[in-house]
Amino acid sequence: MSGERHGGATKWIWLVAALVLLGAIGVLSLVVPIEWRWPQLRWVLFVPALAALLFALEMHRQERATSRFGNASTLAALTVGRANAWRLVRGSLLVVGLAFLVLGLAGPRYGSRTRILHKRGVDVVIALDFSKSMLARDVRPSRIERAKAELLRLLDEMEGDRVGVVAFAGETMEFPMTVDYSAIGLFLRDLGPYDMPVGGTAIGRALVASKRLLERSNPVPEGVDPADAPRPSQVVVLLTDGEDHEGDPLAAADELASMGVKVFVVGIGSRTGEPIPTYANDGTWTGYLRDESGEVVMTALTSENEEQLRGIAERTGGSYFRAREGGVGVEQIRQRLAELQQTERESRRVTVHEDRFAILLLPGFLLLVLERLLPEAWIGRRRRRQRRHPKRARGALAAEVRR
Repeated sequence: MSGERHGGATKWIWLVAALVLLGAIGVLSLVVPIEWRWPQLRWVLFVPALAALLFALEMHRQERATSRFGNASTLAALTVGRANAWRLVRGSLLVVGLAFLVLGLAGPRYGSRTRILHKRGVDVVIALDFSKSMLARDVRPSRIERAKAELLRLLDEMEGDRVGVVAFAGETMEFPMTVDYSAIGLFLRDLGPYDMPVGGTAIGRALVASKRLLERSNPVPEGVDPADAPRPSQVVVLLTDGEDHEGDPLAAADELASMGVKVFVVGIGSRTGEPIPTYANDGTWTGYLRDESGEVVMTALTSENEEQLRGIAERTGGSYFRAREGGVGVEQIRQRLAELQQTERESRRVTVHEDRFAILLLPGFLLLVLERLLPEAWIGRRRRRQRRHPKRARGALAAEVRR
C-alpha cells in the first residue's frame, strides 16, 4: 500500500513541478529582453498548464480504477512493465512541447540587422502652362520653348522616378505616370498652346488634375485607411506665368497638402509686361495678340499673381522660384528633387529584427512527435526476468492467486 500511496503522490508532485515550470517560462518571456511579434499569444501558455492538469487527473482516474479492480500486489504480478514512470515522461514531453509551440507562435525576435529596401523613387507631376501667354519672348526663344527645353534636360537626369504631365490652359490634358522619359519628351515636344482645346489659364484645375494623376498611380489597397497607406514622396512641379483666370488654386493646394504632396512653383515672366505673338497654322509669325479695342495684349508676372503662386508653394511645404533671366528656374527644381531622392533612399534604410520562431517551433514539434512514439510502459526488463526464471515467476504468481 505504501508503494501505491507513493505512486499516487508522484503525479501531484509532477503536476506542481510542471505548473511551476510553465510559470517560470511565462515570467522569463516577460523579463528577458526579447521582442515578440504577437506578445498577446504568450497568454496561451494556459493551454499546456491545462494539459498538465488533465494529464494528472487522467492518471489519478486510472489508478483509482486499478485499485478497484483488485489487490495492488496481485495486479503488479499479473502486469508486465512499469507504466507510471513512462506516463510521466510522456506527460512532460507533451507539456514542454506545447509550451515551445506557444512561444514559437508568439514570434520571438532577437537581434537585428540593417536592411536597405529597393529604391522606390519620387513621383513627379509636371504641370506646364500651355496658355497663349506662354508664347511671350521675354525668355528666349519663348517662355514655353525654354520651359520645354529645361524640362527635357531634367528628364534626362532622372533615374527610377515616375513622371506624369498635366498640360493646362483653360482645360487640362494629362500624360499618365511612367518611367518612359522618351515618351514624355515626345508628348512635350509635339504639344503647343494652339493645340489646347480651351484658351485661358486655370491653375486650380491643373492642380486638381495633378492630384487625380497621383491618386491613380498609387491606389490605396482595399481595407486600408488612405492616411495609413504607404506612399512614395510626391511632387508637383508647376511652371506658369501666373495669370490665373478661373478656379481656386489655393483650395486645390490645400487638397494636395492633405496628401503630403509638395508643390514647387516656378513663376515665369517679367514685371514690365511682354506682348503675346500670334502665329498662323504653318507657324508663320503674324503679329501680336490684340484685345477688342485693337490694343496689344501684354502679359506680365504681377506681384499679385506672384503672391498667389508663393501661397500655393507655402501651403504644401514646397518652394517658389522666380525664373531667372535666360532660364525658367528648373535648375532650382532639380536641386530640390535631388534632396527628396536622397531622403527617399535614406528612409528605405530600415532596421529589421530577426525572427527566431523556428528555434522554438522545431523542438516543440519534435517533442510532441516523440511523445506519441514512446510506449505506454517499459517492459523489456520484466520480460527478460521472466525468460530467465519462468518457474519462479509462475510460482510467485500462483502464491499470489492462493492468497
